[in-house]
Amino acid sequence: MKGNVGALVLIGLGSFFLLSNLNLINVSLFEIMRVWWPAILIVVGISLFFTNRERGSQDRAKDKD
Repeated sequence: MKGNVGALVLIGLGSFFLLSNLNLINVSLFEIMRVWWPAILIVVGISLFFTNRERGSQDRAKDKD
């Protein structure tokens, strides 16, 4: 799933910009970022927390061998 997150983000952003360019949606990316920036920080922090946790458990498993 870790490798798929980047792909999903790119698909989501590309879809957003395409719909915006085609005038199918009228949403300002600046307004979204202005309102939701704390939530973005929280999501990034949680992602880093779980990524480090998985990496650390793999390192400990290697040390036991």
